[in-house]
Amino acid sequence: MDDHWTVGRVAELADVSVRTLHHHDDIGLVRPSARTAAGYRAYSAGDIERLREVLAYRRLGFGLREVAELVGDPATDAAAHLRRLRGLLLERRDLADAMLAAIDRELEARAKGRKVTPEEQLEMVGARLYDVIGGAYPATRRTDPRIAARIRGALGNARTVLNVGAGTGSYEPTDREVTAVEPSAVMRGQRPAGSAPCVAAAAESLPFEDGSFDVAMAVSTVHHWGDPMAGLREMRRVARRVVVLTFDTDEPGWQDRFWLTRDYLPEFAGVLAQFPSLAAMADAIGARAEPVPVPWDCADGLFEAYWRRPEAYLEERVRRAMSVWTRVGPQAERRAVRSLGDDLASGRWAERNGDLADLDAADLGLRLLMA
Repeated sequence: MDDHWTVGRVAELADVSVRTLHHHDDIGLVRPSARTAAGYRAYSAGDIERLREVLAYRRLGFGLREVAELVGDPATDAAAHLRRLRGLLLERRDLADAMLAAIDRELEARAKGRKVTPEEQLEMVGARLYDVIGGAYPATRRTDPRIAARIRGALGNARTVLNVGAGTGSYEPTDREVTAVEPSAVMRGQRPAGSAPCVAAAAESLPFEDGSFDVAMAVSTVHHWGDPMAGLREMRRVARRVVVLTFDTDEPGWQDRFWLTRDYLPEFAGVLAQFPSLAAMADAIGARAEPVPVPWDCADGLFEAYWRRPEAYLEERVRRAMSVWTRVGPQAERRAVRSLGDDLASGRWAERNGDLADLDAADLGLRLLMA
C-alpha cells in the first residue's frame, strides 16, 4: 500500500526483529496506525518517525519507561528529538575519544616500564572517565575577574538570569536570581554548595516558557552543543536579552592568531569545521559582537589562556581541562606537545614569539555577543 510499510518491511529496514516491533505495539510504545488491504497492521510515515526515535533512544541505552516519556512529550517535535539525539551522540563520541586517549596513555606508560597505579587503571578503562575529564575543571578552570567584569557589564541590570551550559558555575553572578542548565551529571555534581539551582537539560530544548528570564547567558560552551544555532534560538526564546561568550572563526587566517594552532596543532581547524560563523550566531539572536582580550595571566584555563606561558601546555592536568585535546586525538596531542617541548628547550619558540613578552592581553578570537 502507498506510503505505508508492513511490519516485516519495517523490521528489515530498522534491523530489529518482528517480535521487538510487536512488543512495542503491545506496550503502546509504537502502534501501527494503518491497515493493509488484507487487514494486517502497517506503519504510516508518522509511525515510522516515532519508531525511529524509540529505536534511537533505545540504542543509546535508555530504558523503555524513559523512552516512553521522551517520545510521549507533546511539546517535543521531531526536530527537537533529532537535536537531542545529536547532542547525546556527540557526548558519546567525546567520551569514546577521551577513553581512547586514556588507553593510549596507559599503553605508553606500560611500554616505558612505568608502574600504573590502581587509580590510573580505573581511569583508563573508563570507570571514572567523566570524573577525569570534568574533574580537571576545578583545578584550572576558574573565573577570571577581568572576563567576569565584561560579562557582568553585558548583563546590565538584569534581575533573573539563565545560565545555559553552566558547567561548574564559573561566571554566574552572585547578586542576581540565577537558574542554571547543565546536561552533564558530573559537572552538576561539582557545582559548589550554595550555587544556583541547576536543571538537567540541553540548550537545544530549554524547559522554560517564552520570556521567562531577563537575560540568558552562555560562557565558553556553545561549541559543545549538538546544534549551536538551535541552542541560541532557544536562549532568545526564553529570555529578553542574550549574552554569549564564544569565539570568532570568520576572520581569514584565524588559525594563525594563536601560535599553538598555527605552529603545533593545525588539526584545531578541523575541530571547528562545522562550527557556525560568528556572523550567523550574531544574526540568530540579533547581537553585536565585542572582542574580549585574554589577559596574559588569565585565571581561567581555557584553551588560549596560556598564550604567554607556553610551558603550561606541556602539563597533563592543564590539557585535560581543555576539550580541544580530546577532539584532535592522542596522536596529534603527543606530536604537538613533543614539538612545543623541543622548541621551548631550543629557544626556537622564544625566537618566533618574543614580541608577546611585552603584551598584557591578546586578542585571540574570544567574542562577547550581546543581544
